[in-house]
Amino acid sequence: MDTASQKTVGLKQTLKAVEKNQVKIVYIAQNADQRVVQPVVEICKNKNIPVVQVESMKSLGRACSIDVECAVASVVEE
Repeated sequence: MDTASQKTVGLKQTLKAVEKNQVKIVYIAQNADQRVVQPVVEICKNKNIPVVQVESMKSLGRACSIDVECAVASVVEE
């Protein structure tokens, strides 16, 4: 994830990018609150955007090169 040149980190950024059809793939932490991430999952399903479950919010944050936990992230088309 940290090798992707264009990415979103966090729910709001990812949701905006998904709505604008700019996303290649979305990553969601398994321990994220499902009420929070479900809207992103539904939109991705409708737009045929792959959604990948990752182990935890901590590991997703690390993969995004940030020092805090992260529930949702994506790789954006260049």
